[in-house]
Order: sequence, then structure tokens, then C-alpha cells
Amino acid sequence: MLEINGLEQGLPVFRALGSEARMKIIHLLIQNRSMNLNELATSLGLTNGALTAHIRKLEECGMIKVEIRHSGRGLQKVCSLAQEQILLNILPSMEDRDLKMYETQIRVGHYSDYSFQAGCGLAGKDGLIGPENEPRSFSFPDRLEAELLWFHEGYIEYRIPNLLPENQKIVQLTLSFEIGSAQVGSEDDPRSEICFFLNGQKLGRWLSFCSDGRGRGLYTPQWWIRAQMQYGFLKMLVINQAGVFLDGVKLVDGVDGKVLPDTSGEMKLRFEVHNQNGHNGGFALFGENFGNYKQGIHARIHYMPEEILNG
Repeated sequence: MLEINGLEQGLPVFRALGSEARMKIIHLLIQNRSMNLNELATSLGLTNGALTAHIRKLEECGMIKVEIRHSGRGLQKVCSLAQEQILLNILPSMEDRDLKMYETQIRVGHYSDYSFQAGCGLAGKDGLIGPENEPRSFSFPDRLEAELLWFHEGYIEYRIPNLLPENQKIVQLTLSFEIGSAQVGSEDDPRSEICFFLNGQKLGRWLSFCSDGRGRGLYTPQWWIRAQMQYGFLKMLVINQAGVFLDGVKLVDGVDGKVLPDTSGEMKLRFEVHNQNGHNGGFALFGENFGNYKQGIHARIHYMPEEILNG
């Protein structure tokens, strides 16, 4: 993820993306994962010289990376995306010197609470963890090694570590995770309705699909041969005083002051899904060794002294 703190810091990225040709390069790399310079030049109808100038701008701002690889015809330059998300923080009322940040990662199997019936399961890098469709498997010690979990109806909850120093308060919490449906839902509506909660407050919902077997997950182990749950969708949830945003779209206008805690508070993130309104696809959460993204639940916490916020 590329994090931009303030508009001035983002100028190189904005300028690089303010070109139709460079936007086409980004789209091609999204579709093909990686391409060499000749493939890009042919696809775009550009000369090598013109393409090189565009590639340089995208590389300089950190959007793409260029690697030299060996091929049957010698060495070639291969381009791929360096970033899959851009986070723009605009915090005009906060002094940069007072704003601090820490990051933490929560593994898929490190949940703190759950409630669901049969129609669930856990998988690790080497195989299933416990019997499938048995909620009791979620209490096995091996569950800490889970890289994929799923259930059809209910919830699962995680505690986000609170590493704040004394007399500090969180001003923004950014969460990213790879999620999807556990199975294809009804014929009329194949989606599932996944709801997000933080400290008991509902943050919003997202209508999700299940991977349909059109490709394997980039990090999904070879032993997992099912068409379903090969990969999910990387979602970014941002909570601050302005509201709740999912992939940049506002879900809630403002949040309760107790949702973002101070030094002594806790952060409980809950994923919940219910079979209603024809949405019966369930829920799946992917870890760093399953799906398309090498991560579990990633949390980025911005905080500052309470006295500055209250002053």
C-alpha cells in the first residue's frame, strides 16, 4: 500500500496518473500482472522511447517496479505494479509533528470470539485444520496456523492490539483484509452481505461474491483444488472523525467517540454475515498464504496526544 500524507506529498503520484497513456499502462499491468517493455509498447502503439519516459515517471513515484529478467532472448525489462492500494490522508487540523503511527498484522487464526453453526472450516498451508463443518474445530490449538477460514452464517471477532503510549488517542484506524463469500449464493442473487463492526458499532456492509474457479489464487496452496474460495477481494476500511469509508466510499457519516479508543481502550473488529434478502453466500477470510494478497488483517493506527485533540 502506498500511503500519502498530505496533498503536497502526493503531487508526484497525481502528476504521474494525470496521463491517459500512463493510466493505460496501469490497467494493462492490472490485467496481466507483469509485461515487458516490448509487450507494453505494442499494446499501446508507442515507440520504445515514448514508453520509457512514461515508465520512468511511474517508477519514480512508486506505482510500478521494473526488474531485469533472463529470457530465451537474453535480458529484458519487466514491469509490474508496486502498489495495489493508495491511501491519501488529509488531516488539515493536525500537526505532522504531533501525529504518530504504528502498524500491526493479525493472523487469520488469531480470532478472539466466534459464533456460527455447521457449514464452516479452517485451512492451513498443508491441509484442513480439524474436521470440516464442525464449529469445534475453531477451538483447536492448530487454529493459530489457519490461512483460510469460512462460515455460512454468524460472526468472527478479532482484537486489534492497542500499542498506544499513555495519554494518546486514535484519530484514524485503517484496516485492510482479503475477504469474499464462502460459496455461490442463490441463483437470483449470488452475493453475501458482510457487515463490519468495531467495538459493537456497525460500520457498514459490503455485498460480496465468491471466486468462481476462473483462476487459482496467487498464494493458494496446490493441495486446495476446490473452485470456490481460491481468492477473495482486498478491501480497505478507514475509520476517522469524518466517518467510515470502504475503498474510499463513505459508509457512515461520523462515528461515536467511543469507537476510536484512547490508551486504555480496546479494539474489537467483527465480521458478521446472515442469510437474508437472498444473500446466502457466507463469509471467507484469507491469510498471507492463501488467496491473492500476502497478508492477514493489516491495521494502521494514527494517533496523537489527547490534549491536542481536546484543545
